[in-house]
Amino acid sequence: QVQLVESGGGLVQAGGSLRLSCAASTRIFSVNYMGWYRQAPGKQRELVALITSVGSTNYADSVKGRFTISSDNVKNTVYLQMNSLKPEDTAAYYCGASTQGRQYWGQGTQVTVSS
Repeated sequence: QVQLVESGGGLVQAGGSLRLSCAASTRIFSVNYMGWYRQAPGKQRELVALITSVGSTNYADSVKGRFTISSDNVKNTVYLQMNSLKPEDTAAYYCGASTQGRQYWGQGTQVTVSS
């Protein structure tokens, strides 16, 4: 079992920044990959960014150049730095971990961007 706890969401004006954190109950260097996903009301959950156990990253086109995913293997925490936020970034953001053939999810943190 892997437990994930997100934090850092909130309300921010367009153009502002937020940093999300995801604390994992396991050593993240042993996880195949960890990612940030988001789900807006009435929409499907979508991948925002992911980072592999060797540090490779991948981003959704809509956030490239604005969001940065990173990890701290000592703190077993993954971060999502979000800059130049737009109202369309408003969603519940979830941390996910894929390891040993299973997918784990955090409880989510709300990000609301006002125009």
